[in-house]
Amino acid sequence: MIKYTTVVLFIVAFGFNISEPLHGQNREREVPLNRVLIIFDASNSMYGYWQSDRKITIARNLLVRLVDSLKNVDNVELALRVYGHLKYYPPQDCDDTKLEVPFAPSNTERIKDKLKSIVPKGTTPIARSLEAAVNDFPPCDNCRNIIVLITDGIEECDGDPCAVSRQLQKSGIILKPFIIGIGRDFKADFDCVGKYFDASSEHLFRQALNVVISQALNSTTAQVNLLDDYNRALETNVAMTLYDHFSGEVKYNFIHTLNSYGVPDTIVIDPLTIYDIEVHTIPPVRKDSVKLLAGKHNVIPIPTPQGFLDLRVGGTNHLYKDLLCIVKQPGIETILHVQPFNAKEKYLTGLYNLEILTLPRIVLDAIEIKQNHTTEIVIPVPGLARISYPARGFGNLFWKNGNTLINIYRLNENATSESIVLQPGEYSIVFRAKYAPRTYHTIYKSFTIDSGKSTNVQIK
Repeated sequence: MIKYTTVVLFIVAFGFNISEPLHGQNREREVPLNRVLIIFDASNSMYGYWQSDRKITIARNLLVRLVDSLKNVDNVELALRVYGHLKYYPPQDCDDTKLEVPFAPSNTERIKDKLKSIVPKGTTPIARSLEAAVNDFPPCDNCRNIIVLITDGIEECDGDPCAVSRQLQKSGIILKPFIIGIGRDFKADFDCVGKYFDASSEHLFRQALNVVISQALNSTTAQVNLLDDYNRALETNVAMTLYDHFSGEVKYNFIHTLNSYGVPDTIVIDPLTIYDIEVHTIPPVRKDSVKLLAGKHNVIPIPTPQGFLDLRVGGTNHLYKDLLCIVKQPGIETILHVQPFNAKEKYLTGLYNLEILTLPRIVLDAIEIKQNHTTEIVIPVPGLARISYPARGFGNLFWKNGNTLINIYRLNENATSESIVLQPGEYSIVFRAKYAPRTYHTIYKSFTIDSGKSTNVQIK
């Protein structure tokens, strides 16, 4: 099983500018090994003439140039798979595909020798070759797997390259392919497979292949602009996760940073992945299907306007220990966040409903969070009810809301006294001792709680 790898598929028909390979996210991680698998079309149609010579001759020459250009590039290994070269057509043999030169350091001469000996013979099993190529990459902990498929035609067997590509992308084995069509326009046939480049001449092919190789191996930078309500890239210090759009695999995790110039920091990331970016604000913000221009500096704007919510207890009373507040979005029952008191927390601008877990609970609806503003919620200092019972028994504590009694606490039936922290207000206790067998033995007791004061409540 390949760990921490990406397989990048390039379907090309026949240059090359190589710069430093892409560095990983973490400084301590080694630069990944770029493994380039060349899948070469040796079907009988490659004997046909195209531009200055036969297709097979042009393809060999260009591949030799490709192999030579990669020979001295650090962190690159090559392999060669060929199809259509083992069996003559007719009859058609859709299993005519073979890994001729496996991955190994310094194997460029072997690949060039094998290319010189290939004779076009058979058919064009593109889908079958792509499926087989998955097993050409040995297990690796830190590799980028790149497929370059050189073809002069479309699928000629029963395979479906589009279906294969979609499945491999979803499973995280390959990324969205690049296609370069030689000789004629194959756009209609390959749009479903990946990004198509038309190469109707040798010159255009060389240009297109330069772009493809550059995107495969060149470093690409990006900055994520977290925008406030005024469209300024000033939001920062929040975690971000970049997912592979097709497989859902986590590719990178960053804490967003502004550099010394107050500009979002530059990150180096793989340009061949389409990303879904989740910014872990409260609530989180997601931007899907983010595509990068390889070898360029990419700016990714994401609106994340934020302000602060500050929860405090008035005065200096310290009766509350670990008081919490449930935060929800209006109209959504799912809890968004649980915020402790005496702490500030950032939220996206907008309205929020609060439920403070006091006794009784304090409910505040439509609390507004504004850009760069601190919304301060201060609740009253509580009081303390010291309650004693004549015996163990059954009872409830009620908060008087006008003429309505609201049950807020069930008394401890195994205790003869307890202390309860309460918000200021009017309260009642309804109690019956365990030994009292009749309903009319029920005791009703009212009392008042004042801020910062203790109240003794004796049930008799």
